Amino acid sequence: MSEKNKYNQQIIIGSGVAGLTAAIYSARAVLEPLVFEGDLPGGQLTQTTEVENYPGFEEGILGSQLMEVMKKQATRFGARFVSRKVEKVDLREGSLSLTAGEETYAADSVIIATGAAPRFLGLENEKSFMGRGVSTCATCDAFFYRGKKVVVVGGGDSAMEESSFITKFASEVTIVHRRDQLRSSKIMQERVFSNDKIKIIWDTIVTDIIGTEKEGVKAVMLENVKTGEKTEYLTDGFFLAIGHIPNSQIFKGQIDLDEEGYILVHDSIKTSVPGVFAAGDVVDRVYRQAVTAAGMGCMASLDAEKYLASLNR
Repeated sequence: MSEKNKYNQQIIIGSGVAGLTAAIYSARAVLEPLVFEGDLPGGQLTQTTEVENYPGFEEGILGSQLMEVMKKQATRFGARFVSRKVEKVDLREGSLSLTAGEETYAADSVIIATGAAPRFLGLENEKSFMGRGVSTCATCDAFFYRGKKVVVVGGGDSAMEESSFITKFASEVTIVHRRDQLRSSKIMQERVFSNDKIKIIWDTIVTDIIGTEKEGVKAVMLENVKTGEKTEYLTDGFFLAIGHIPNSQIFKGQIDLDEEGYILVHDSIKTSVPGVFAAGDVVDRVYRQAVTAAGMGCMASLDAEKYLASLNR
């Protein structure tokens, strides 16, 4: 019998930490969740190297390995996986369904865990050096730059906060900003200006990332937007802090989103549509950590289980 003809108590969209945690809890509750893995099975952690801040792994663990173990754990309890991207959803109350490929799938409950994608500058070497000198998460990776020099791109509160955090480890942090003033709040600017480890290069953009496959990032190429002058700037690390884009486009007009596209939730993890729950970075604009995503995935599963029980089916 094909999946589209089977009765699905629950569908989970996304297979990152939030989605897989929800799958583990739901599978243990005998809900037999159907998990759509999407374009990036395992989520953002599969694009990182070593993860040292996830509880339970004293020596750290590769991001891809962690996600593989979580998927096996969910599968062990009965979660089912579909290697497809969800292209369309119908989340009208009482009619929860989605389309992937040429198939339509229906469910009594849906957990959205589609995550958020970091904004990139569009440079050729950004993703090739990801995890080898390029990072989008200071909390995750700053530790690896103890005593080293780091470049941060951005001018908002996130860039200021990440730069300040990195100074706990790095010997020097250089903020590169394309304008002659920051967009961040005044208090965040004051923290940066008063930090002796931070300096700012104004009116400048990064046009290239320089390094080797063996050694990773060694420098970035800078260009002054007013003079056109180009400079090779030596650095050990390159942090992007220009925001994230929640992967919520297909839910627009179906559930409530905020102005940036993050899914709005109430009572912890419930969306504006009964039976539809959301967890992880598609909701969380603040922490964006694997452990917080896992916690939200757990909450979504438990709330969905209660919702399904209320249907008396």
